[in-house]
Amino acid sequence: MLETERHRIILSAVQERPVVTVADLCSLTGASEATVRRDIAQLHVAKKLRRIRGGAEAIAPSQFAGINARPFALDQAVNIAQKRAIAQAAVDLCADGDAIIINGGTTTFQMVHPLTAKRLQVFTNSFPIAEHLLKQSRNTVLVPAGAIYREQNIILSPFDADGSNHFHARRMFMGCRGLGPLGLMEGDPLLVQAEQKLIGQADELVVLTDSSKFRQRSSLLLCPLSRIHTVITDDGIEDRAAEMLQAAEIRLIVAPVAQARKKRAEE
Repeated sequence: MLETERHRIILSAVQERPVVTVADLCSLTGASEATVRRDIAQLHVAKKLRRIRGGAEAIAPSQFAGINARPFALDQAVNIAQKRAIAQAAVDLCADGDAIIINGGTTTFQMVHPLTAKRLQVFTNSFPIAEHLLKQSRNTVLVPAGAIYREQNIILSPFDADGSNHFHARRMFMGCRGLGPLGLMEGDPLLVQAEQKLIGQADELVVLTDSSKFRQRSSLLLCPLSRIHTVITDDGIEDRAAEMLQAAEIRLIVAPVAQARKKRAEE
């Protein structure tokens, strides 16, 4: 990872929480402890953060009320091969002329690249998805009214009249915080409210989740398994998770990651 990218991730992390440890930043950037400490020192000298014992903190913490969700920049490079394979399988379900909803997230964002070859009507609350499709594709793009949450790059509104109720989709594609026997889980009430509105506008709910999400849990239930039509995941899914989906009569699509890596290398 380039130094400029590491610095961007570190600065994003210190704005998200009061204190970030060196260990946290090593995990987020994939860099060594010595490299992270050197980055913190450089950013401290540049007065972009404050170096403290064992980590760093923001000089001026954000006054904007955020949501309980990891920043887009921090999650974008995590399990990237899996996300690309899952996203390609999701786009393969779409035919020209379809109306679809794409919820904001780093896995759903990977749909933008194969979507450039499609002609769809796309409703999305993801700022980077909308921006990419407007610049790189001939898809029709619609977004809801609301505030842009910079860290997560999504548009959310606490009000019902955000425009989403006027759009009907064949499918909604979305990620999640976790997926378990009770259903889809999220970490913030505002996210749950916004996503439930969008789910109600689609005939089918398609969940895009890498296999690690089957082991993660959250305190808020977004929707039960019975509302999910299809789950697309990678070939790291455990038998127990696959059996759970089969028992709930959910269609399971497993995207082979090795094949996606080979295709990416050929491009």
